[in-house]
Amino acid sequence: MKILRIEAIPFAIPYNKPLRFASGEVRVADHVLVRVHTDDGVVGVAEAPPRPYTYGETQESIVAVVDKVFAPQLTGLTLLDREAVHARLDRTVGNPAAKAAIDMALWDALGRSLGLSVSQLLGGWTDRMRVSHMVGFAPDAEMVAEAERVRDTYGIRTFKVKVGRRPVDLDVGACRALREALGPDVELYVDGNRGWTPSEAARALDAMADLGLTLSEELCPADDVLGRRWLTSRTSVPTVADESATTPGQVTRELLDGAATMISIKTARTGFTTSQRILHQCEGLGVEVVMGNQIDGQVGTACSVAFGAAHRSSSRRAGELSNFLDMSDDLLTEPLEISGGELAVRPGPGIGIEIDPGKLAHHRRDR
Repeated sequence: MKILRIEAIPFAIPYNKPLRFASGEVRVADHVLVRVHTDDGVVGVAEAPPRPYTYGETQESIVAVVDKVFAPQLTGLTLLDREAVHARLDRTVGNPAAKAAIDMALWDALGRSLGLSVSQLLGGWTDRMRVSHMVGFAPDAEMVAEAERVRDTYGIRTFKVKVGRRPVDLDVGACRALREALGPDVELYVDGNRGWTPSEAARALDAMADLGLTLSEELCPADDVLGRRWLTSRTSVPTVADESATTPGQVTRELLDGAATMISIKTARTGFTTSQRILHQCEGLGVEVVMGNQIDGQVGTACSVAFGAAHRSSSRRAGELSNFLDMSDDLLTEPLEISGGELAVRPGPGIGIEIDPGKLAHHRRDR
């Protein structure tokens, strides 16, 4: 189980429609497929989605840091040398998506080598998760139509609404339209992607107090230290830290500062190893978590559901597992399927997925 080679393959798959939110928009999934090869012929895979407006990574930077920095440092270690792997990855600052993809590809290779599911190796709590769907910026009628289509087609009944526009009345109106169209039994929560000031966020939450919102995520920038603390203290809606809590240390800061009451875990930025550390940290502090989405493709979504379903705490809430539905294609031999509002963990060793060589050849951008 020795690491023989690590490769980073850039690929691009257009979205059928752009996803728009306060910190940017995504029209093409210009991601990176990371593959870990072992000396016994096993190949582990994972996906790195760059988010330059959030973490500073680009497709080109992920390929470069994997090829030039991480691969030479990790070659020769075994799949079980996890502490050594992370010690070497941690020598380099930043690059969360690149590090996460390497970590998950190593776990995938380990599961394949042992003939066991990664989800079983991580905890094996359940074999599926309820799904939450993200609704991006659009006119109210389009947002409602999308949510109704997703509900009727896939049985999804939890929706994360992107907010953070100015004036705030735009988003208040959208959330009210969604509530009126979907009814009281559908769960709605909001994500501001750091788009509002604390006072704007307070005004919006007050205006939506009758809508039964279950969560509010990153309504203000992480640097608004006192404002975030003030906002969290004055609202009964749980405050989720996402981009502001990407490491165990940041999680501690956000919670002890009173800036958040919940944590979003994204395997796309913390892999399986660090995600599990954050999850156990939250469990020890009595803090709830939600499985987030970095606008992952099907490879990344398979990783998210494998982790989320593996643990009691991360499987309690609906996970953000549906954004691949808006992609025009995928890389898998057997595409993921959401049914009855749920996504099942793939059976089989590792993450349980296989890459279609024809699809990869068509979408890769390095040849």
